[in-house]
Amino acid sequence: MNTVILLLISNIFMTIAWYGHLKYKSAPLFTVILISWGIAFVEYCFQVPANRYGHAQFSAAQLKTIQEVITLVVFCVFSVVYLKEGIKWNYVVGFLMMIGAVFMIFKKW
Repeated sequence: MNTVILLLISNIFMTIAWYGHLKYKSAPLFTVILISWGIAFVEYCFQVPANRYGHAQFSAAQLKTIQEVITLVVFCVFSVVYLKEGIKWNYVVGFLMMIGAVFMIFKKW
């Protein structure tokens, strides 16, 4: 569970670093890049330990799958709450397909 929590925190910071500036289009690009780097540094402080600790119980492919699912969930919340963008039906279908991918990767064959 620690891995998932660290990945969740990491992805919140990364989503802010990558997309938070979209509301501030008048800010100079160089300034936005520096601020994003600062936020991304905090993200790495959670991402690296998450992968280090997580690899003790998950394969690299499983860790990446967990990270991608968390990224999509965090991004959906961020885009609706912060960017005020809606979720379309095709996004939902794509996310359902991701659930199928998670099943395939975590299933013990």
